[in-house]
Amino acid sequence: MDLVLALQEPLKNALGQATAKVMAEHLGLHTVGDLLHHYPRRYAERGELTRLSDLPLDEHVTVVAQVATARVLRFNGGSGQRLEVTITDGSGQLQLVFFGRGIHKPHKDLLPGTRAMFAGKVSVFNRKMQLAHPAYELLRGDGDSAADAVDSWAGALIPIYPATAKLESWKIAKSVDAVLPSAQEALDPLPPTLREGRGLIPLPEALLKIHRPHAKADIATARDRLKWDEAFVLQVALARRRFADAQLPAVARRPRPDGLLEAFDAKLPFTLTDGQRTVSKEIFDDLATEHPMHRLLQGEVGSGKTMVALRAMLAVVDAGGQAAMLAPTEVLAQQHHRSITEMMGELAEGGMLGGAEHATKVTLLTGSMGTAARRQALLDLATGEAGIVIGTHALIEDKVQFHDLGLVVVDEQHRFGVEQRDALRGKGKQPPHLLVMTATPIPRTVAMTVFGDLETSVLDQLPAGRSPISTHVVPSQDKPHFLARAWERVREEVENGHQAYVVCPRIGDLDDEGTDEPKKGKKGKQETKQETKKEAKESAADDAEKRPPLAVLDVAEELAHGPLRGLVVEVLHGRMQPDDKDAVMRRFAAGETHVLVATTVVEVGVNVPNATAMVIMDADRFGVSQLHQLRGRVGRGSAPGLCLLVTDMPEASPARSRLNAVAATLDGFELSRIDLEQRREGDVLGQAQSGVRSSLRMLAVIDDEEIIAAAREEATAVVSRDPDLEHLPELRTALDALLDAEREQYLDKG
Repeated sequence: MDLVLALQEPLKNALGQATAKVMAEHLGLHTVGDLLHHYPRRYAERGELTRLSDLPLDEHVTVVAQVATARVLRFNGGSGQRLEVTITDGSGQLQLVFFGRGIHKPHKDLLPGTRAMFAGKVSVFNRKMQLAHPAYELLRGDGDSAADAVDSWAGALIPIYPATAKLESWKIAKSVDAVLPSAQEALDPLPPTLREGRGLIPLPEALLKIHRPHAKADIATARDRLKWDEAFVLQVALARRRFADAQLPAVARRPRPDGLLEAFDAKLPFTLTDGQRTVSKEIFDDLATEHPMHRLLQGEVGSGKTMVALRAMLAVVDAGGQAAMLAPTEVLAQQHHRSITEMMGELAEGGMLGGAEHATKVTLLTGSMGTAARRQALLDLATGEAGIVIGTHALIEDKVQFHDLGLVVVDEQHRFGVEQRDALRGKGKQPPHLLVMTATPIPRTVAMTVFGDLETSVLDQLPAGRSPISTHVVPSQDKPHFLARAWERVREEVENGHQAYVVCPRIGDLDDEGTDEPKKGKKGKQETKQETKKEAKESAADDAEKRPPLAVLDVAEELAHGPLRGLVVEVLHGRMQPDDKDAVMRRFAAGETHVLVATTVVEVGVNVPNATAMVIMDADRFGVSQLHQLRGRVGRGSAPGLCLLVTDMPEASPARSRLNAVAATLDGFELSRIDLEQRREGDVLGQAQSGVRSSLRMLAVIDDEEIIAAAREEATAVVSRDPDLEHLPELRTALDALLDAEREQYLDKG
């Protein structure tokens, strides 16, 4: 037990109150174990100088360099003095400045030829890069302190840690030195057979080598080992979740012959794609078992996921159960309700005159419904009169009772917290089957890591009749006439009998923050903030960045009185009343509105086949996957789709290269890889999953696909042999450490 405690010891005991406080506040490190898992970001070689020519502006950096010149300059008539030191690394030079009384010690220490580590914030003065009053640590010299410094950097490689202005890399290194002996007591979570079979080094050795490597090979073997720890412990957590789910009872739901599903299939005006057939079979096989299905259905934008989900719901209704579909917004719930009742026709008119023999009732339940309609909907659910219910999170409220809930379909899962998923699952007499749908393509590794408790089905074929979408970047700043041409193209589409969307990042009017749908902020708003912050460093892009994002209300007015005068232009955004939103969507779907100016409220599920053009304003303020989602709203009919990405960003900016990537491919999986490479993995699916992601320090979800896949296999085997990990106490301890309250909750809810 004492061994466990060694790594759980608070840092204040090991390092003192002052250092521990800074580590906790600025780096989130609280225990000896936390610090041992705060790995170096990179390593500087004692014989090699880091590249000064690549320093980023306004960032806190640590560099190893040599003093070239040092001189004291006087100013203010001789009353003020400053020390200017030029350091070099062979690739470039950097100026350091020290003022006032602070110059005495550096003047003595920083003699030409001295090598040291310097840390500070890079700024520009007189067109030259400089560090003002940098902290420094000598790496060679005659004095005792310099000799001590060299001794403290054992080995030829100097670790550079993720640091802050309050805590330089070498101070972190000295703190690591103080706790490194505890690494010998680290419990090894990997079963010995797995470790030996994979040729991995023991954990204490890996911690020693990652912090104090003597050669580059040490770093590689340590990283391999530490990646395995993260991948394996996480996959064991997910494998145990799958194992526990497999033990739960569920009612097997098999469609009856000559029932609702067969009647529905018989009246379909088209044939299902091979992909839809294959995925449907996987789902029907799951539904026929006496354990709850947990399946993730990934489908490209427009691949016909709703059709697959509807057939699964009909199968459950056939088997005497009810099916619930959860949508993230009211607009989307209404859209699903409309399209499902249209697809089913008289089969959706159960209990009504003219309803077909096998018909059921399809009920809509949203938060803004009137009292009478809501009371009727609740009654239909409780009695079993309604076989299918479609709604928002209003479905999860305590008041909502089901007669016999057999299947829950969740649309756009990453917009729902796991607690909500769980609450709906608790509505059945026994746990209902669960089908999660997403149109955001998820690379296989992310699916294995974040949705590791779900089996995955992929729909990658577009149904017949879908048209290609051509995408172009419109650089409105560089080539203003391109934007004028964009509005002409919209007019041409309308003249040809079609319709168009114009999408803007914010609503406008009293709107300070800007983006729509506060619930959805998990992705859109946070993502935009991160990206725009990063791009603000591109000086040429500064003006475009400082301007507030374009707003729906402003753009709609400008278009209606300017380039699109004479066309019927309407607006749609999340602050409108639900009835008004629905009325706008109905008019647009009916073709009465030519151009719909909207926020990302149209991002998912909106289906108007006659809409062929989309203009996305300030496209650089959206993420790659979000742009792909938005673009999927056009090209849904027989006419080809056109998507124009309007941006003020200059050609060389990262934002433009991101837009070019979207224009270059319609492959959502390829785009999701680009998206993931450009941002931390934790952002991709929103905060509901971030508990798991934040535990991954060494593992890169995109690059380490092989390790994740192998760890999943090993974890599944270990858990099937020993579900409670009784014979692997070290693994059990590591699992408890990984799963703090937030993550435990995430993994438990599934």
